[in-house]
Amino acid sequence: MSTTHERLCHILVSEHQLTPGRLHPDTALQDLGIDSLGTVELLWNVETAFALKLPLRPPPMNTLADVTRWIDSLMALQARSGVRHAA
Repeated sequence: MSTTHERLCHILVSEHQLTPGRLHPDTALQDLGIDSLGTVELLWNVETAFALKLPLRPPPMNTLADVTRWIDSLMALQARSGVRHAA
């Protein structure tokens, strides 16, 4: 089974044409060339890939670890409340 970080990296490689060697938990999104518009696109891809319903206002996220923790917390919350949608 893939970890959240591995799945997030797969999205970044396939959708943002980033090389896997650059994708470490402490890597800043800005260092990957992901600006605010790129973050919106990334979150849209995360919503689809993880079958999540994202809130309108995500928290500030600076690193891949921040995004991974947020995805994990949303998955846990939505699994308990039954909010998840089909991918």
